[in-house]
Amino acid sequence: MELRTIIPPPSFAGSLMFMVRYHVCNWKWHNLDMAKSCSQKRMIRSRTKYSSKSIGASMSFSNGAQKDSSVPSDTLVMDAKVIYCVAPAMGHNQESHPESHFRVPAIVSALEKMELTPKFRGSEIIALENFGPASVDDIASVHARAYVSGLEKAMDKASEQGIIFIEGSGPTYATSTTFQESLVAAGAGISLVDSVVAASKIRQDPPTGFALIRPPGHHAIPKGPMGFCVFGNVAIAARYAQRVHGLKRVFIIDFDVHHGNGTNDAFYDDPDIFFLSTHQAGSYPGTGKMDEIGHGKGEGATLNLPLPGGSGNTAMLTVFDEIIVPCAQRFKPDIILVSAGYDGHVLDPLAGLQFTTATYYMLASNIKQLAKQLCGGLCVFFLEGGYNLHSLSTSVADSFRAFLGEPSLASKLDDPAILYEEPSGNIEKAIQRIKSIHSL
Repeated sequence: MELRTIIPPPSFAGSLMFMVRYHVCNWKWHNLDMAKSCSQKRMIRSRTKYSSKSIGASMSFSNGAQKDSSVPSDTLVMDAKVIYCVAPAMGHNQESHPESHFRVPAIVSALEKMELTPKFRGSEIIALENFGPASVDDIASVHARAYVSGLEKAMDKASEQGIIFIEGSGPTYATSTTFQESLVAAGAGISLVDSVVAASKIRQDPPTGFALIRPPGHHAIPKGPMGFCVFGNVAIAARYAQRVHGLKRVFIIDFDVHHGNGTNDAFYDDPDIFFLSTHQAGSYPGTGKMDEIGHGKGEGATLNLPLPGGSGNTAMLTVFDEIIVPCAQRFKPDIILVSAGYDGHVLDPLAGLQFTTATYYMLASNIKQLAKQLCGGLCVFFLEGGYNLHSLSTSVADSFRAFLGEPSLASKLDDPAILYEEPSGNIEKAIQRIKSIHSL
């Protein structure tokens, strides 16, 4: 597949400029030296290992993770409540672009500051030190091989030019490291699936996984990149869970402010993967209408709920209770995967919802409980959007508190004075219509 270099319009830099230059942590990027493809002959793959230390991470991953496997030892995982991976893609960056290499370091810095890392919590929290990149076969379970090979070839052009644009609607850029770092992001999610499944075999309440990764993935369509996204991380993990672990029925919740059109398209005719997206009505990319419910055998296994601008915590709590819970109960999943976008926050510059730290705490807590009730606690979150570094990092940190069963700090972080009345009438109409469409 030939990937065209797309030249952005003159207004691009101005329209996407916002303050991302926080001194979040002293993070340096070093060249990644990883295998381009890996064998899948074994059920749990033997993959070239990636360590966050290869990018100069300031945090320690010395909590005992096995050096020869990304899956933690039985002893280590016995007390864990959270297990996470860090793949910040430090080489995949464009100056002034909202999807920048500042995002994941900002989260890690907040976790350190709020004492939510293994350094402070011991065995309660596990940070996987070693994990491998996804193989080309893993990626090709969702994406066309022509796209995958075309992107790899485009790295030469990116190396010559510094940055190329591989898709214009986002716009989605690539640097010389984008291909390899996108494999690492997908591999991190896969390793977390391996880890929570392994933990579930020795205890009834496995830890919740969180892939702190970029580039994000839920806009990437089977045939190519889109909307800042390169590979569909959550979609790739879903296929992996089915193929390797026999987890046939996968329930995907996407609460990013933008519709996860790539995930939607990947499973539109698949009855065994239920995709449920809540997103702001009328926002990018303009897909995710209520009548998009799946096709053929997959009809009814896709639920799209566009929320009116201004929807906030009350709306999302109602949606969870009246839409997400009954859908999941009826579907009876074997695992729950979450496209966790934090760009619905009221402070985020790229949308117009009124989510707060409290909203994300509620979602994390309730989804964890739902997974415990329906699929033995098997649940992995994948970072998607979120472009205000402060609201992104503090909201992810509060999600960690929810996984730990600790009280939220939202009352100290949120400012109710900036909120306005939610459009309750329009929200109720949307909820009632989707309940009618899906017989809930």
